[in-house]
Amino acid sequence: MLKGKKIILGITGSIAAYKACYIIRGLIKRGAEVQVVITPAGKEFITPITLSALTSKPVISEFFAQRDGTWNSHVDLGLWADAMLIAPATASTIGKMANGIADNMLITTYLSAKAPVFVAPAMDLDMFAHPSTQKNLEVLRSYGNRIIEPASGELASHLVGKGRMEEPENIIRVLDDFFSSTGELAGKKVLITAGPTYEKIDPVRFIGNYSSGKMGFALAEECARRGAEVILIAGPVQQKTAHSRIQRVDVESAREMYDEAMKHYPSSDIGILCAAVADFTPAAVADKKIKREGDDLVLHLKPTHDIAASLGKIKAPGQQLIGFALETNDEQKNAVGKLERKNFDFIVLNSLNDAGAGFRHDTNKITIIDRQGKVEFPLKPKTEVAGDIVEFIIHHS
Repeated sequence: MLKGKKIILGITGSIAAYKACYIIRGLIKRGAEVQVVITPAGKEFITPITLSALTSKPVISEFFAQRDGTWNSHVDLGLWADAMLIAPATASTIGKMANGIADNMLITTYLSAKAPVFVAPAMDLDMFAHPSTQKNLEVLRSYGNRIIEPASGELASHLVGKGRMEEPENIIRVLDDFFSSTGELAGKKVLITAGPTYEKIDPVRFIGNYSSGKMGFALAEECARRGAEVILIAGPVQQKTAHSRIQRVDVESAREMYDEAMKHYPSSDIGILCAAVADFTPAAVADKKIKREGDDLVLHLKPTHDIAASLGKIKAPGQQLIGFALETNDEQKNAVGKLERKNFDFIVLNSLNDAGAGFRHDTNKITIIDRQGKVEFPLKPKTEVAGDIVEFIIHHS
C-alpha cells in the first residue's frame, strides 16, 4: 500500500537515529518515495550523506540550502507529502510540535503538513514518563497526530523500561496499515487456517507435526494489510499477530479447527487453508498418563474431519477456496489430485525436497496450480511468498 506514496521522514537528535536507515530502506523497498528532513542535532548522530545515499535525494536541514538566496520551502514540502513520519522523535521535538515552536526546518514543515503525521518517540524511560512529555503527547493526539508507542527494553542509558523507539519494521507496518484501508481486499472477509493441530493421546502426550504457522500468519498480515477483515484460526504456535484487522481464534485439535472453519467460512469471501491438519486422531484418549508396560504400545487411530473437503462442498458461487499441499514425492500429480478432490480454486504446492522450504523455515518455494496451468516462484521469504499468493487471489477472482 506504500507504493507511490510520498513520505517525509523527520529525524531528530536521538541515538535511535541510526534506525532511520532501516526505515528508509523498508519504505523504498515497498515503493515509497522518501524525503528526509533532519534537525541540526540529528546530524550529530547520523550524517546527511548516508541518508541522501539511501533516498537518492538531498537531505533538508536548514531553511536556506545555499547563501545565494536558494531556500527550502516547508510549505511546498507540506503539500507534497502523503504522510509525515518523525522517527525518532525526542522529548524536545515533541514539546516544540505541541507548542508550535517553529525554530527549525522540521517543525515548520510539520506545521505546514496537510498529510497525516506519525510520531515515534525515543527517549529515556524517565523522560518518556515525565508528566510534561505525556501532556505534550496528549496534545499531539488531540491535533490528530498518530503516536507510535515506544517499546520497552534496554535503553541507551542501560536502564530498562519504556522509551526505546519502536522497531523499523513495526513503524513501517503502521504506515502500511494506514494506507491499506482502500486496498484491493477492502470489504472482503478472509478465513485463514494456520499452524499444526495436536491430537491428544493422554494428558501429557499428543500426535502433532513440525508446522510453525509462519506461512499462515504471513498470509493473515498480508490480507489485512490489503484491507481485508481476517479470521485467523491458529493451531498451537508461538507466532504473534500485529494487524488490528486480524481476529485470531486459537484451537488445538483438528476437530476444533474444523468446527471454527465451518462456522466462519459461510460468511467469508475467501478461504485459505494453510494449516497442517492431522489426518488421524487417537480413537480413545487416556484420562491418565499412559505408563510403560511391556515392549509395545498400540494406538488405534481414526480419521479426522476433512476440513478442506467439507468447505469445498459448501463453497458458494463467488467464494474462493485456496488449499496448500506439502509433498515429498510425485508433488505435482498429488497437488492436482487434491485440487480436484477438494474443489479448490487453486492450490499452493511446496516440497520438502526443496532446500529452505516447508516447516520451520523463514523462506518458502512454491508453485501455484489452477485448472489453467501452473506458476512457479523462486525461494523467497515467507512474507514475500504471502504477497505472491494474495496477488494471485486478487487476479483470480
